Amino acid sequence: MTMAGALRAAAARDPGKLAIRAGGQTRTYAQLIDRIDRITNATIRDLGLAPGHNAAIVAWNCLEYLEIACGVPEAGLAVATINARLTPADILAVCDDAEARVLFVDAAAARALRGLPFKTVRRIIEIGPEFEAWIDAHGDAVARPAIAEWDTWTIPYTSGTTGAPKGVMLSHRARLLNYYAKAVEYACFGPDDRFLSITPMNHGPGLGFPMNALVFGGFTEVMDKFDPLEVLRKLKHEGFTGIFTVPTHFHAMFDLDPVLIAPYRDPPVKAIISNAAPLPQATKEKIVAFFGPGVLHELFSSTENSLVSNMRPADQLRKVQCVGLPFSQVLVKILDDAGRDCAPGEVGELFSKSPYLFSGYWNRPAETAAAFRDGWVTVGDLARRDDEGFIYIVGRKKDMVISGGVNIYPQEIENVLSFHPAVAEVAVIGVPDTKWGERLKAFVVTRPGHPPPTADALAAFAANRLAAFKIPKDVTIIDALPRNANGKVLKTELRKLL
Repeated sequence: MTMAGALRAAAARDPGKLAIRAGGQTRTYAQLIDRIDRITNATIRDLGLAPGHNAAIVAWNCLEYLEIACGVPEAGLAVATINARLTPADILAVCDDAEARVLFVDAAAARALRGLPFKTVRRIIEIGPEFEAWIDAHGDAVARPAIAEWDTWTIPYTSGTTGAPKGVMLSHRARLLNYYAKAVEYACFGPDDRFLSITPMNHGPGLGFPMNALVFGGFTEVMDKFDPLEVLRKLKHEGFTGIFTVPTHFHAMFDLDPVLIAPYRDPPVKAIISNAAPLPQATKEKIVAFFGPGVLHELFSSTENSLVSNMRPADQLRKVQCVGLPFSQVLVKILDDAGRDCAPGEVGELFSKSPYLFSGYWNRPAETAAAFRDGWVTVGDLARRDDEGFIYIVGRKKDMVISGGVNIYPQEIENVLSFHPAVAEVAVIGVPDTKWGERLKAFVVTRPGHPPPTADALAAFAANRLAAFKIPKDVTIIDALPRNANGKVLKTELRKLL
């Protein structure tokens, strides 16, 4: 089964049902399949490309994004999904790395990218009149190649938080099985469900969650930009049963006037799924108080290992700063530096094994080999387990600070400081120190209406919560933390501010 095949199966059950809405446009399932088929045919007939070649897309959220991501792979091409927020130079580098032969763009990207010296891109097709003319002129039926379920569907690129972005190859099979696991866990992906999608499609979840709704015959709405009040209104009044979010969405909601958001408390939603960055415990408590005690899930994953664990609503306040238990069909182990299983409470590197794993990094055999160990995948997350088997992420291996010979995990410190009433967001990094090797530095975004907290004030606040050596002595107030399109803090950018 391929992704387009799964949509075809859903369409066969109810062709006239409304499938998707985005940017004022809608598609029934029959219309969606018709357009996907014409995109496949045009790719084969007009572009002269063969299975094994790659395409790329740079665009903000739109209906055509999903159609391209399903239609082009039926011609045997994987689609590199590239962040539209990147600079033209960065997009050029990713397209060259992906060896994309055709590039689909929206109007904004077309203005920035036409004329760049791409190494492999032979054709740029702009979404809009040019795209519609292309599928109308070349969309008639044509012989198609056989597509295997293990073939690569899309190639999202890593966020580059710890180095150069890498293309993550995701197969049709792994993603479809991923959707089944989430349908079981979240119970909001049935034919009668409505899912609200508000994150960029260039990232795995941004495309994956609307696809999750569609392959099971539900409805999804894809928003092209995030408006916190409009999202709250939709959840309260438009019958949506599920939504995928990142922590910055909640920060924006709760920064609004409490009187303004009060009418939208306790919406009739089944599941609110948070991912992409750690959800501070202070924020979790606000979410549970506002949306109700039975809806918040925190998904822990990476693009490479797809699904690892989920923190269910019943345990959100019982297990502090925890990411829950492994998903169905996911094995997790936490190993020390010698490769031994860690005892409960001991910190080690997290590995997972499941049917949902990525196939490898595009054209990077050394990095692929480093990520896999006897079929298990690691991306360098450090974790521990408690006596009940619940998993706690303490940070990234590359973010760990060694000060005076002691390992310090910034995420623990960030979790504590996030409870300070003046702290809206905080990120902690290690900076060079002649005496200790490294010392801690905190970057703080101040909550509206509060004076910026001083280093002494934060130290006093954390004194009973953290050991003295874990309390940052340096604090810098900034307007916003640098983040990628998926909400992850770019600590590499913070280090440039030193």
